[in-house]
Amino acid sequence: MKSEADQEDERLASLAVVLPLAVTGFIIAAGSWTLFAVAGIHLRTELSLSNLQFGLLLAMPMAVSALLAVPAGLAARKFGARRIMLVCLAGLAVCMVILLTTDTFTGYLLAAGGLGLAGGFYSAGMQFVTSNCQHQRLGLVLGVFGAGVTGAGFTYYLVPLFHEAFSWQGVPLAYLIVLLLVLALLLLLTDPEDAIADPETETETETSVKVMFAGFRRQGIWQLGAYFGVIAGSFFALALWLPDYLSSQFELQVQSGARLAQWFIIPGALAQILGGGLSDRYGSPRVIGRSLSVGLVALVVLSYPPMTLFIRGVETTIKVEFALPMNVESIFVVVLGMALGCAMGSLQRMVIIESRQNAAFVAGLLLVSACSVAFLLPVIFGAVNHWLGVRSAVFMILFLLLCICQFMFGRFSRSHERQTLLQPGI
Repeated sequence: MKSEADQEDERLASLAVVLPLAVTGFIIAAGSWTLFAVAGIHLRTELSLSNLQFGLLLAMPMAVSALLAVPAGLAARKFGARRIMLVCLAGLAVCMVILLTTDTFTGYLLAAGGLGLAGGFYSAGMQFVTSNCQHQRLGLVLGVFGAGVTGAGFTYYLVPLFHEAFSWQGVPLAYLIVLLLVLALLLLLTDPEDAIADPETETETETSVKVMFAGFRRQGIWQLGAYFGVIAGSFFALALWLPDYLSSQFELQVQSGARLAQWFIIPGALAQILGGGLSDRYGSPRVIGRSLSVGLVALVVLSYPPMTLFIRGVETTIKVEFALPMNVESIFVVVLGMALGCAMGSLQRMVIIESRQNAAFVAGLLLVSACSVAFLLPVIFGAVNHWLGVRSAVFMILFLLLCICQFMFGRFSRSHERQTLLQPGI
């Protein structure tokens, strides 16, 4: 019989293989979400797309991800996370082939919908990495996996780069090669049993969805999922909105605006590692509260639009102009991205710890919540911008939304702490 030290060594060795593969797969999957945010601009010209058609291309990956996240979580719970991950990677590879071969709007729309398999990969991947790590490292490991959303930022860089050198179709080709490589490595280096390697997660798989939902209500999963949806949805919505916002605000080309948007996405995605690691040490509620406070300060600064103040003096009118320089605004955009990313990493850990045995299913619920908010916010941004005519109104909306989230989460965490202290034996 193996000692605890031997079991821990085996677990760490398994994690050293599983985590890089899962993260690489999620980087490509996350890049699929924003592929049409930049490539769609070129397609819009090539295919003479209407505003509605262009909007459908942008929305389809996120919308289908929201639809597939929960079913993929249930499937991972029943058939194994590794198997569902392989299916999603194979499906994403097929979508890349479609992007390389089609030249019609119908073909591109079909591929955009297929890119929603990224949501299924996220749900199954969460279960996959969770089953190969111990409780005390869970926040850090989940943060590393969640940092795979940097793929969304890489897309903003790769599409303009490939378009200038060759054509934007070089990006699907590059993604296809990496997808096939990860698919092959997963098949060769992992065993089917890895999906249920953790005895803590190997619980009764026949538990009904109704029973799970009742447990989620007691554990506060629904509230935590809503908070995660607001924070992560705000992050994704702003990632989609920033290229156009920065281009218009500072009169830049779209490619330059997209490259600037990377400095929101990539540091924000990597901050999930920091948020998860700090949560392992100091607890999730404290890290979430501090992160949201920093994000609110950044939003206050970013909310101020360029303005001109006329002061009537004794003999003349003094004109004072106020506008944040691009460098200063970029710094606060980076701070905002890191604050949101840190809060996402901490909340992700908090939710999974509350229901670790159903990690894939819970991850699906989190993604549905985030995708729903990310789908609605750009519509609200556009409507408010049209109504007010102020571009920075986007940050005003996010400030109000995160203020409500901060207040509600503070109440929830205090109530949750009281319930924990009142439990017998604590």
